[in-house]
Amino acid sequence: MTRWLWALLAWTSLLLGIIGALLPVMPTVPFILLSAFAAARGSQRLRAWLLRHPQFGRAILDWERDGTVSRRAKWLATVMMAASGIGVWFTAPRPWMAATVDVVMALVALWLWRRPEPRQPPGR
Repeated sequence: MTRWLWALLAWTSLLLGIIGALLPVMPTVPFILLSAFAAARGSQRLRAWLLRHPQFGRAILDWERDGTVSRRAKWLATVMMAASGIGVWFTAPRPWMAATVDVVMALVALWLWRRPEPRQPPGR
């Protein structure tokens, strides 16, 4: 039963990550990382697929091995958060709600940019 629940969490997180890739207000990477974490406990087949995936595989391995995030991923996340931060001002029912969302995203961006970047192999 426990393995089944981990697998369910892995697939649900993957689905949310895919949705997050399409919607600027939802994150992608945290859901993909959660999916890989849960898949390690519930679905080795899904985990293997995630690690082989051309978009997710390297980021998952870098995060699991060293807690690193590529500069490209940092920029992409920052730009998407900035776009979401602007968009929330047009959709939030109260200004303080938009401001709260923006502050949270700014803190996340600050934390993200403080993460180390993966070391480049020699010759790159």
